[in-house]
This record gives sequence, C-alpha cells and structure tokens, in this order.
Amino acid sequence: MDTVGWHTQRRAHKEARHFSEVQRGPDGRYLPVEEIDPLPDGSARAQAGSFGTPHSSSQIPGTLPPVLPEYFTDNPAQNVSVSASYSIERLASGSSGLSLAQLPAVERSRAQRLARMEPHLQFMVGPLLRYDTVDENGLWRGAALIVTADSGSSYEPFPVLTYQWDPEEIARPSPSTQGSHLSYELGPHPADPHATAMAGPSAQLPDTNEAYFGDYKEKGNTRDDQTQHVTGQEIYVYSGNGGTFTFWRFPIQIQLGVNEICMKYRINGGIQLSFFVPARHQNMRWAAHSCNGFSAGVNPDDFRGPGFKSGYDPMWIDLLRKHVERPFHVLVGGGDQLYCDSLTQEPEIQEWILAKPSIKKNFPLTGEIVSCIDRFFFNHYCSSFRMGAFARANSSIPMLNICDLIDGFGSYPEELQQSPVFKHIGVRGYFFYLLFQCFINPLHDNLDDRTGKHMFKSLILGAQGPYVGLPSHSFLSYLGPDVHILMLDCRAERKRSQVCSEFEYQKAFERIRYLPPDVKHLVVQLAIPIAYPRMVFLETALESKLNLLIALGRSGAAGFSNFVNKFNADAELLDDLSDHWTAKCHKKERNWLIQQMQGIARMKSLRISFLSGDVHCAAVGVLKTLVRGNGGKNNRTIDVPPETDYRYMINVVTSAIVNTPPPNGVITMVSTLATKTHKTLHHAETDEVMLPIFTKEPNGNNRLQNKYIMGRRNWCAVSCDPETQELEFDIRVELEKGLGVSFGYPVRSPPPKWFPGT
Repeated sequence: MDTVGWHTQRRAHKEARHFSEVQRGPDGRYLPVEEIDPLPDGSARAQAGSFGTPHSSSQIPGTLPPVLPEYFTDNPAQNVSVSASYSIERLASGSSGLSLAQLPAVERSRAQRLARMEPHLQFMVGPLLRYDTVDENGLWRGAALIVTADSGSSYEPFPVLTYQWDPEEIARPSPSTQGSHLSYELGPHPADPHATAMAGPSAQLPDTNEAYFGDYKEKGNTRDDQTQHVTGQEIYVYSGNGGTFTFWRFPIQIQLGVNEICMKYRINGGIQLSFFVPARHQNMRWAAHSCNGFSAGVNPDDFRGPGFKSGYDPMWIDLLRKHVERPFHVLVGGGDQLYCDSLTQEPEIQEWILAKPSIKKNFPLTGEIVSCIDRFFFNHYCSSFRMGAFARANSSIPMLNICDLIDGFGSYPEELQQSPVFKHIGVRGYFFYLLFQCFINPLHDNLDDRTGKHMFKSLILGAQGPYVGLPSHSFLSYLGPDVHILMLDCRAERKRSQVCSEFEYQKAFERIRYLPPDVKHLVVQLAIPIAYPRMVFLETALESKLNLLIALGRSGAAGFSNFVNKFNADAELLDDLSDHWTAKCHKKERNWLIQQMQGIARMKSLRISFLSGDVHCAAVGVLKTLVRGNGGKNNRTIDVPPETDYRYMINVVTSAIVNTPPPNGVITMVSTLATKTHKTLHHAETDEVMLPIFTKEPNGNNRLQNKYIMGRRNWCAVSCDPETQELEFDIRVELEKGLGVSFGYPVRSPPPKWFPGT
C-alpha cells in the first residue's frame, strides 16, 4: 500500500471509531450523523455552502468557487494563471470596466433583483431535471422534481412550473474569444442566486435588457414564444423529526422542431433556469459520469484546487464549462451518483454494525432503525443533490441515471442479504433511488410498463429483485435518430449467482428488436465494465481464510479493521470484485450476454457499445472477431475491419468524476493485466483486448507506461459525427489534481456497414 492509501486507511479508522461512540440527545433520541435544514429564503445573500450544513465530520459538496481557473489554451502544457470570477459584488465595487454603481437606479435595481416565488416554497432540494425519451411523434418527454418543507411553504394553489421556448430560436456563434481565453456565464441556481458568472478576463457586464443562456440568446417575450404551465404532482411525503416534506413532480413535454432550442423554466415565478433540447432530426450531445463522491478516509480538501471551496467541484465545473460551449442535452449517471456507505455511521445501527455475523442475520429490525434508514437516505440525497456544481448540472442538464445502492449490494452472502436490517437497507435505498433519481414512486405510479400505462415511456420493468422488494427498472431512451441508450439495471435483481434475471434480459432484448431500422448505435450502460482486465487472482486471495490482513481486521486489531467491510467482515474489496462481470460467479452470464448482444447487432445491423464506471480510472476495452491464422509456411492473419465486424464493441470506462483514483501500484498492476490474452470467448470467435489510447499525459508529455489505464479523475462527452456517423466518446481527464480543467482522449465507434442478418 502506498503512502496515500495508508493515510486513507488511518483516516477511515478514526472516523469509524468516532461514529461507533453513539450518544442520545436531551429528548432521548439518537443524534443523527447527517440532518439538514430547508434552504433559506431567496432574499438572503447566502452561498449554498452555508445552507443546511450537515451534522457530520465529513465535508459535503460545496458551492461554485468565487475564484476559478481560466480556460486553458489548446496546448495543455502551457502554464496558465488563475483568474477571479466577476460576481455582482465585484462589479458593484468598481473592479470591472463597467460598474453597477454607474448605472441608473432603475437598471441597478433590475440587474440585482431577485425573483420571488408566489406562493412561497421552501426548498429542501431542486429543481432536478430528468430525461425520459422522445416518442415516435417527436415529442420530448421528461420531468422536473422539487422537495419542499411543508412548514415553510404555501400550497394554495399547488406549485406550478412554467416553461417557455421559441421554436424559431437559433444558436448564436461560438462564445467570444479574446486571446486564448473564453468568456462565458453560468445561469443562477436557487441555492446560489447571486452567482452570475464563471468568467475569464474578457467578461463584460451583460446588457441589462437581455438575458443570456450559454451560446443561446433570449429574444425576450415575443409573439413566437410558446409557454406551458404544469401543476405539480404530489408523489410522496416524507415525515421526519423536522416535520413533513413533499415531493412534487412536474411532467414536461416539448414538441421538437427544426431548431435546437433553449427551454427556460421557473417554479411559482421564482428564479429562471434553463436546459436544452435538440432539433427533431439532431443526434444529442450528452455527458457521462460515475462515482460522484469520496470513499471513506479520503480528505476532499486534497482535491480542492486554487479558488474552489470543495474537492467535489473541479471536474463538475469542467463539465459545466463544456456545457456552456456546446450544450449537453442529457447527463448520464453511470452509478454512484452519491455514496451511501456512510449509513454505517448512523447511531441507531451501531449495535448491528458491531455485532458478529452470526448475530447480524437475526438482528431485529426495530422502529428506531427503520426511521434511521429513511432519515439517512432522505437527508443524504437532499444534501448531495443541492450543493455546488453538481446541483447546477442537475438543474440545467436532464439526468438519466442507472441504479445506486450500497457498494456490492446483492453480492454479499445470502444470510446477510436476507437479514432483516440489511434487506431493509436495500428496500429503502432502492425506493429512494427511484424517487430522487428517476422521479418514480412505484406506489403512486404503478408497476405496469405496457404502452400508455406508465408516465415514463422508456421504462422496462424486470423481475422482482430478491432483496429490494421491487422489480428492476431499466430504461431504453432515444438519444437521436441514430442513437439509443439502454440503461440496464444490474443491481435490483443481483445476487451471488446472477446479475440480471433471464426475464429482465428478454424484456430488454424485445424492446431493442422494435427499434426503428435506421438506428445505427445502441449504447448499453453497465455500471461495471464488461471488457476489463481480470482480477480473479485477487478475488481468490481475498476469499482465502489464510489471508493475514483479513484475519487481523476481523479480530479488531488496531489499524487493520478497515481491511474488512462493516457489513459482514469480509475483505473490503471482495464485494466490489464479486460485483465484476469477470468474477468467477458471473463469468458464464457475462459471456452469454456478450453473445446475445452480438446476435442482436448482426440481425439488426446495429453497432453496440458499452459504457461503464465503478473502477475509478479510465480505460477502453474492445470485443471483436477473433482472427485465426491458416497455419503452414505462409501463415497470415488479417483483421476484420471494425466497420464490417458486428462483434466489434468498445467498452468505454469513465470513472471517477469526484473520487480518488486507485494507488499507483494498483494502476500499474491493472495496466500490466491489460496486455494479457484472454481466450474465454475464443470458442465464439471473439477476441478481447484493451486499447492503448493513453500514449500521452494530459500535459502533453509522452507516457512510457500504463498506456491502457488512466488513473486520474475523468468524465466523458459523447456525440455523433454528422458526417461519418461515428459515435465519439471523448474521455475528459483532469489535467492536474483539483485544477478543474481537462484534456480529451477521444475514441470512436464506427457505424455498422453490414446488411441485417449477414
């Protein structure tokens, strides 16, 4: 273990020891680790970081920094200084070329006036946006979600979302440049109403008669504007120590037209926000991410660069910069949109956490534990989804998320999975995932995915999950006339012997078969890579009863307790490795799935690509037709061109946008394993390799080792080339830790060039 890993283990051990010392408050109730307050009224000049600070020793995502790195030039090796953002406060002080103090009184007031909701709503989180799909009539379908504190809100009438657009609106040219710097703005957010811009030195105070939305320019209210009003649907009420809190969902439907357009929206006349929808015949631009949090023991401040308030923000700021340059239409979450392992710190479950495995399996599920689990998920979601740059992204780019739960859930031993406490964690964790990330309450929306029976047309319901109390929820969504994405739920039905049930697979395959014949690309989002270096030897070592580190951890020896997880005292990494497609228990299912996807690709002339996260590094694996030599003296092998090879499928791995990369020794080991030949699918004429795309460091220097694996924080921008019809995955890798600027490593998936069935 390297120095960084050792310090992380020590920090995690100290945190675990602190939270195991539980205390009750004066009212006899336990003091929760994390409990947040409603957001204050928008009239306060407050930053989001001060809103509802959780009662926790661990830092949560902060706000957008007042000082931000400038754009880098096209040459990432150049040293670029850090510049300050141009906030209203700085403009008012006269530090810019144009001061608010120099404007007439009416214009000063208009420039700084805060939108006020009427009737008033007190937000806990939101607004959040979710994308569903575009139907056969070109109707864009999605929704917005807010959670409000009933004690501070008025529901007479119910909340109303108003969205407005101009079908004739056309994009402006690219953002203005001055030298090597780009100027741009980031729209307001309810948690930070005074943050007006993230800008370089060329920023100017905008014309107060105009509003700007990235590359788009609002024409003002004209006769061409179309406006819709949607009354909120009350889909759930959470009741906690602070009162009751209501979840309001607002269905959004937009008829796509000839132009890409900016949608402006408000709730109860409050702050105006915006998002973008594509033209009817345009393929979407979208961003993918995973692992939006820090593991236990990691100090977020280690990843906080100059000018940032939090180590959570830098790569989200980078993503939002790209969104301003060329707006994304969808934000795809590939797993771990938030980390829930801190549930183990809640006081009511410490007795269960510290119990021996033999006691855990029959430990009673008390009313206090039930309330504690709901309290944790509600507060943890609210705090994570309303803070910093991540909150801005969720309110300006509609989400499409794959399932989130405790790491490894479903892969633990059966007796633990069926224990009352652990199973209830899964049941409520999955419920709150559906609620906060999919805007679905199964009790409100029913469990029927037949045409016209459910609000979300992309939904594919699978079999009942063995430990979550609900069927799996997968989604097949339109990303343009040439591209669709399958968000395969690999968590709800997971157990030691399976990832997904045959029923779930068959329902997903049936939906794919009905895709229009002109669809060229299908992206399959799997939380865990399917084409990635094997770790079977490590899995075997961690399972061994002779492993000294694990034995010391189980004994509670000082400094070794964090080598085992809190749920069943198995090796800390074992649940992650058991989750992998290449684990011994899932290898057969993995190979079957790959062959099924090959059959679908061949019959429909459909290029299939996989997208994954989880492993905290970037990589690209490839499945392709195996080339065999003909033997003899003149033995020759000729690769099948990718464009005509229906077996050619890339697996883009992008992880993590926030979390720390693995130690250097692990990266080196995985990169070495990436060169190993795997014969697992040779019987099916399929070969698998890793692509050495990381030949240079992000700063431009040549990379002598580890060309297959990149151990830096990253996210991925995806677009379809209108000329070649190739699907480009641009892996955006952090230039320097905490700097908030990325360098791209693009890889392309070719369109299919074979006739269906051949």
